[in-house]
Amino acid sequence: MSETTAKPLLDVQGLEVHFGSLVDPVRAVDGVDFQIFPGEIVALVGESGSGKSISALSLAKLIPQPAGRIAGGKIIFQGLEILEQNDSKLRKLRGEKIAYIFQEPATSLNPVFTVGWQIGEAIRLHRKGVKVKAEVQKLLADVELPDPKRMASAYPHELSGGMQQRAMIAMALACDPDLLVADEPTTALDVTVQKQILDLLVELRKTRGLSILLITHNLGIVADVADRVYVMNNGKIVEHGETRSVLTDPQHDYTKKLLAAVPRLRGKSEGSPTNHTNGHEYGTVSADS
Repeated sequence: MSETTAKPLLDVQGLEVHFGSLVDPVRAVDGVDFQIFPGEIVALVGESGSGKSISALSLAKLIPQPAGRIAGGKIIFQGLEILEQNDSKLRKLRGEKIAYIFQEPATSLNPVFTVGWQIGEAIRLHRKGVKVKAEVQKLLADVELPDPKRMASAYPHELSGGMQQRAMIAMALACDPDLLVADEPTTALDVTVQKQILDLLVELRKTRGLSILLITHNLGIVADVADRVYVMNNGKIVEHGETRSVLTDPQHDYTKKLLAAVPRLRGKSEGSPTNHTNGHEYGTVSADS
């Protein structure tokens, strides 16, 4: 995606998110800027506590209050200034324009409702007149779950972790959003399933024209997925650029440390991880697997 030939779908400028005291707050997000263009996959990478998930939640004003607050900056989505919108407009935006996939699908799915009912809830709220059962089964087929009719009537505990995450993706797609925020979508999944979920996100980008913000702590999994990468540390963006450039020639010490922390299947490599130019060298192996 050329940044010179298209307007950004999302433009975050100087985002500040604080927690705690007004006098001496914890600056969880400290002047963050990033952009996502139509049809683009952008990765926001950093270790736990770096501020990446808080940045993602801010996009739809989902910061928990009163503990946290957006203290400054702008979030412009499709030309709309998000921080200036009232609750009614935000409810329409959430799910319909910006949808989220969270880590640990087992904790995100309600155990007392069937998978189909939970996916259908967003359809009932935002897409009046649509035949809910048929649309739910279509969504389950779109995320490549077998026997969509049976899956729709299943309860979350009857599905494997990978199936649960596919159901969460189907739920996020229920209102045909323009931006999908995937927050650590492969955490707690085994390596094979991680790759399947990432491949599915790439395919959905192609078939639906989605833009995707991928939140992860692992630079390794973005090698074959993301167009561009923003590296975040202590609430700040410390490096950004095209994925191949960042992976093969990182400029910031923190980025180099993240790359050095990626496990490899080929044994101990010679020299710096920046010597590897093939994205597959980084694989999809995560410390969580």
